[in-house]
Amino acid sequence: MNVPLTPLDFLERARRLYGELLGVTDGNRRLCYREYASRCHRLAHALRSDLGIKPGQRVAYLCGNTLELLEAYYGVVMAGAILVPLNVRLGPAEMQDILRDCHASILFVHPSFAEAAEDLLPRRRLDLDSGYEEMLASQPDALFEPDPFGEDDVCEIFYTSGTTSTPKGAMLTHRALATHAVDSALTLGLTHRDVILHTIALFHVNGWGTPHYVTALGARHVLIEKFDAAEVLRLVEQEGVTRLSLVPTMAAAIAVHPDVKRRDTSSLVQVTLGGAASPPDLLRELEDLFGCEVMCGYGLTEASPQLTKAVTLRSHDELPVEERRLRNATTGLPNVGVDLRVFDDDDVEVAWDGHQVGEICVRSNHVMAGYWKKPEESDAALRGGWLRTGDLATVDAEGYVTIVDRKKDIIISGGENVSSVQVESVLAAHPAVYEVAVVGMADERWGEVPRAFVSLRPGAGPVTERELIKFVRDRLAHFKAPKRVDFLPDLPKGGTGKILKAELRKQEL
Repeated sequence: MNVPLTPLDFLERARRLYGELLGVTDGNRRLCYREYASRCHRLAHALRSDLGIKPGQRVAYLCGNTLELLEAYYGVVMAGAILVPLNVRLGPAEMQDILRDCHASILFVHPSFAEAAEDLLPRRRLDLDSGYEEMLASQPDALFEPDPFGEDDVCEIFYTSGTTSTPKGAMLTHRALATHAVDSALTLGLTHRDVILHTIALFHVNGWGTPHYVTALGARHVLIEKFDAAEVLRLVEQEGVTRLSLVPTMAAAIAVHPDVKRRDTSSLVQVTLGGAASPPDLLRELEDLFGCEVMCGYGLTEASPQLTKAVTLRSHDELPVEERRLRNATTGLPNVGVDLRVFDDDDVEVAWDGHQVGEICVRSNHVMAGYWKKPEESDAALRGGWLRTGDLATVDAEGYVTIVDRKKDIIISGGENVSSVQVESVLAAHPAVYEVAVVGMADERWGEVPRAFVSLRPGAGPVTERELIKFVRDRLAHFKAPKRVDFLPDLPKGGTGKILKAELRKQEL
């Protein structure tokens, strides 16, 4: 028997097995899985009958982490349409470009973003307000019966962040999303008793895999419309949250928040950091604050997204805590279902010596089918049957991968390669530094030299450029130390809080 793989099976499983269990918490709205599934089916009915959406058409959402977007992950796909969540932090012109690129048939807009969407698809826009609720309520009680589909059919398109180039739409199939959910659940060891707080935006990498594997297991979704450190800590205490996923900027904001020691966070069993390199000192600080495992993870839009987790092995159980933490701070080991290699320029796997650098390349059932309407870019990204990530890394003797930089972020100074990630990790260890990013700066003598952008911790004492440069020179080769340090109140960030180095490179010298 060959049954097409699809994430839709996860919702039906949750409806049948966990129907009366609390499934979704969104502010004052608390739904059991039966109620959540009913809303997804009603959305599918409305899309097909009331809104005239046909199979294969693209349905876009401009929405934070709310119930409406969570139910779109199933309702839109059930209707045979393709879900396209928009990054809420993009400008209207950028959103318009994406809507044109994917030929969106309709745009659902949460009231929080009504002003930003004023000129977007004006005759094909539907507000997620009381009218939306009335539309759902008017649909039949009967379960929606999806049209026949193939597991290789595209059901979601997620656009890359655009931090390195124009955003591209990664096409994710039923098969990719179903296998990603199973692989992630196995790797993380989740159960139906877990409570997952959706801190990472559902429209972005590291966020959208969760609606599938959390639902499949009958675990509980807790939604927060946008990240706020105080609200995250309140929800952890109130809802008994067991797992958090954070980007480093979020983690840093939580670590310095005054509520972190006043709230009961004892329910947490695991915190995962991803989206950008995480300084080891930040992991150590969080582990001491929460008393739970804190580790790094890695993924890409093009891979649905999770690829690695920095889990420790049973062979590490007797190691000193600092030795274990060093492993948790790496990029990690490949997830179940992921064949990850680090290749040199000749596509030969690098030595597992922790020194030789190559590009992370991946084969997996949950790698994208390609970029929407971009065959040449698709062929380049998937050359030779491997997803070429553009991330440079080393592999140690145990198989732990550690990213040293993006290809575009390596700074070549006087013929020597300087890892911006390495310099950032050192600067982040300074007690006054809150956030940091390092980019290349043109230099007449050396071609390029490191330049650091820093924001300081609240209440930190005065610190000078000279002091920070010396701090790095005392710990790294002198040529790796920044030649200039700029202090900013805040560093520019994208949709998940990831620091936008492209914006920093535009800063005047």
